[in-house]
Amino acid sequence: MAAMMLLAAPHDPADYSHDRQPFDIAITVDDLSGNGNLPPGTTRLAIADLYLHTLKRHGVPDAYGLVNVGKLERDSDGAAVLDRWRRAGYSLGNHSYSHMNLNRAPSLEAWEADVVTGEQEIASRMEGADWRYFRFPNMAAGRDKAQHDSAMAFLKERGYRIAEASVSFDDWAYSDAYARCLRTGDRKAIAAMKAQYLKGVDDGILRMKALSHAVYGRMIPQVLLTHLSAWGADTLPDVLARLDAAGAHYVSLPQAQRDPAYVAPDPWAGNQLLMDRAARQRKIDVEAIPRPRSPVDPKTLCR
Repeated sequence: MAAMMLLAAPHDPADYSHDRQPFDIAITVDDLSGNGNLPPGTTRLAIADLYLHTLKRHGVPDAYGLVNVGKLERDSDGAAVLDRWRRAGYSLGNHSYSHMNLNRAPSLEAWEADVVTGEQEIASRMEGADWRYFRFPNMAAGRDKAQHDSAMAFLKERGYRIAEASVSFDDWAYSDAYARCLRTGDRKAIAAMKAQYLKGVDDGILRMKALSHAVYGRMIPQVLLTHLSAWGADTLPDVLARLDAAGAHYVSLPQAQRDPAYVAPDPWAGNQLLMDRAARQRKIDVEAIPRPRSPVDPKTLCR
């Protein structure tokens, strides 16, 4: 196994477009009670209901919702979103109070305070269940090794495990553009965004499989990073349908992270996506594996 894990990526990556071999994947959802601007005519709770309905319909047994408790001050229905998440039988974890990026924090102490503030809002809803999963905002786990290690020591002292992610389709990049386009009624722009995004999902699934085999010599359990937004709720049925067709078997975050790929010692735990990070650390050349492209920047749409 050790020899397989050190194999370099081939110059001509394997084609996984017809691969339907089953693989485990956990769904995680960042930025509860809601990511991005709120489109007109909807609520954070309505968005959460759509999201939860899709997860249930696809047989997702648990989906950790990573919470920014500070958003409960912004959203009048934010507390109801967290309560609805729990009533659906899904778990909550911590994503820091204000989504403070560690790399840009004014001090380590300020970042630590942001992690701790609001913990009770999560703990009270997860009574008797494990809520001590933490995901670094922006998956930024330190400007340097000293800052990273200090943050990790703090989290470990408080009993946290890292909610790693191995794959993301960058749904967050479309959230605000979607709200703008709904506000202006630009259906053509929305259709173009969806076509581009779902092409990126298709390409991202192929890259996920190729990257896992290149880095680990096998298909490891995956952890998908998504965001709770109107865009996310609207596109999640298509995303999960594509994962279903690719062989997805949905598991919980703790189940996925029992795999050796997640428990092996890692000097940069939590920093960016797991498989890309592992490739860099092991000096495995994965440049031949294509990355999804987004020719149109959503930031430019419906201005």
